Amino acid sequence: MIDLLRAAEAVQRMCRRHRWRFCFIGGIAVQRWGEPRLTDDIDLTILTGFGKELEFITAVLAELHARSADAREFALENRVLLVKTRQNIDVDISLGALPFEESVVERASPFRFRPRVTLLTCSAEDLIVLKAFANRARDWVDVEGVLARQRGKLSWRYIWAQLRPLVELKGEPEILVHLKRLQRR
Repeated sequence: MIDLLRAAEAVQRMCRRHRWRFCFIGGIAVQRWGEPRLTDDIDLTILTGFGKELEFITAVLAELHARSADAREFALENRVLLVKTRQNIDVDISLGALPFEESVVERASPFRFRPRVTLLTCSAEDLIVLKAFANRARDWVDVEGVLARQRGKLSWRYIWAQLRPLVELKGEPEILVHLKRLQRR
């Protein structure tokens, strides 16, 4: 985990050097808000907006290694750039542009993971929205961990306001049903 945090710190330095708006999501944010678990990759969102993705992709690929020969094309098509650090740690970079993604980055805050490692992570509420929207078994376990550790501290009004329109776009209303069930526990 120490190597992962150091690698995340290097990615954060890259983002700051470029003056990008960003934050860590996924397993690193789970370490802050939920039940700590092993994670072997780094997930973050960088706000690129629409139309400037290639500039960001090119800059990242100048510093991190593509995980496949078609990483640039994959990123342009799927809005996720798959790279790895020099230490061979996978990094998944979401190319953010939606109002929700802007909100995630704006609401992010620093958290000290170790005496010399402070990372900018998404809020607990935004992590719940991201994990619920992904709707995978591992993500629901993470949501349960966040709910357990943050009981009584969450803004459910914010969570529902962000998640409902995303779920509507995705066409998976069962996500809302599942989260409502977890909220009631």
